[in-house]
Amino acid sequence: MTTEFDLGRLLAERGAERYELHGRYLNHQLPRMLHTIGFDKVYERGEGAYFWDADGNDYLDMLAGFGVMGLGRHHPVVRKALHDVLDAQLADLTRFDCQPLPGLLAEKLLAHSPHLDRVFFGNSGTEAVETALKFARYATGKPRVLYCDHAFHGLTTGALSVNGESGFRDGFAPLLPDTAVPLGDLDALARELKKGEVAALVVEPIQGKGVHEAPPGYLRAAQELLRKHKALLIADEVQTGLGRTGDFYAYQHEDGVEPDLVCVAKALSGGYVPVGATLGKDWIFKKVYSSMDRVLVHSASFGSNAQAMAAGLAVLSVMENEQIVANARVTGDLLRSRLTALIDKYELLADVRGRGLMIGIEFGRPKSLKLRSRWTMLQAARKGLFAQMVVVPLLQRHRILTQVSGDHLEVIKLIPPLVVGEKEVDRFVDAFTDVMDDAHSGSGLMWDFSKTLVKQAVANR
Repeated sequence: MTTEFDLGRLLAERGAERYELHGRYLNHQLPRMLHTIGFDKVYERGEGAYFWDADGNDYLDMLAGFGVMGLGRHHPVVRKALHDVLDAQLADLTRFDCQPLPGLLAEKLLAHSPHLDRVFFGNSGTEAVETALKFARYATGKPRVLYCDHAFHGLTTGALSVNGESGFRDGFAPLLPDTAVPLGDLDALARELKKGEVAALVVEPIQGKGVHEAPPGYLRAAQELLRKHKALLIADEVQTGLGRTGDFYAYQHEDGVEPDLVCVAKALSGGYVPVGATLGKDWIFKKVYSSMDRVLVHSASFGSNAQAMAAGLAVLSVMENEQIVANARVTGDLLRSRLTALIDKYELLADVRGRGLMIGIEFGRPKSLKLRSRWTMLQAARKGLFAQMVVVPLLQRHRILTQVSGDHLEVIKLIPPLVVGEKEVDRFVDAFTDVMDDAHSGSGLMWDFSKTLVKQAVANR
């Protein structure tokens, strides 16, 4: 019996129902939110740093699927690798053999962190963090993990326990007994370590929420404190890793930092197959997997599957052959310098920060009375509305997709595909300048749209 399935026909017949289907069967608030802010577009195709609608209009992607599309959409080398691995019809996931692709990908990853020795492959960034939390607790015999205020490490229960935003945690207690410390505050870290029972500190070298970088010297000093108290340093590189910040890992910007465990995901997937990886020191893995009886004490049903491993190997090959890390550094420096030059021009523009192609644009209270009164109105309704006011015309008028960096933040985060260049920098800066000109006029479509946002914010209280 032959089963027929025609994906193209299915999409042709029912693709137009996308928002209705999502509202009926999935997260019903997502289409509602997209309709409200005018983001309910219909994208037909994607390639590189762009996607196109049905009318052939191109959109510049400065979001990269929250960092997943590190090489952009549908890189030909990754596509070919996936076609090849499917055509090979490997005896995958037998559970009782050792396939070559996981070992080859682990070898490639570890070459970028020579102080680490072994890898566990899971299916996502949050699973990579969960693995690190489990391994740290077991290896040290201690229950408590420290994390930083405003951190984001995932949304499963373990990872949520080290999430520094109350909005994500509210209503999901009880969580694990973990403790927050301010990013960069070594005294707070030392106080918690002296209390004892600390297994590890988990930290993003650059926080995704708000794009805040650990102060110079913090990671190295924190590492020394942790080692003194026989605790581990976990670097969450799920978003910052694989070239995003202009080095392969963001912790490598600081000399002498050698985390005990490193979490990666997102860009390793090539934008196709979910994958996460937890890299760690040999003694940690050997303590967790201490005997044959414990061989499956931590595992993942789809971990190390052939498609994910092939995608990861292809991604690392492209990064090496096309100098992706260097491009992220050079292009990121160019974009950040062009945006920083606008701070003196626009009183609503407070700061531009970040590294490589991870950039935060922060807005702040203006000085002029007319703008200040409008700013105050927005802040009274809900903090973060002005940043949303900027994001919307960037998409509607200039066909550039961006995001507000977090709830109640007046920060836009730029994390474009790492393949963007000067052409994309020019397009974004020109569009951003146009939007800021409009915002500083004190009238026009942006401020008219703000009334819609205020009404929506008030209605949601």
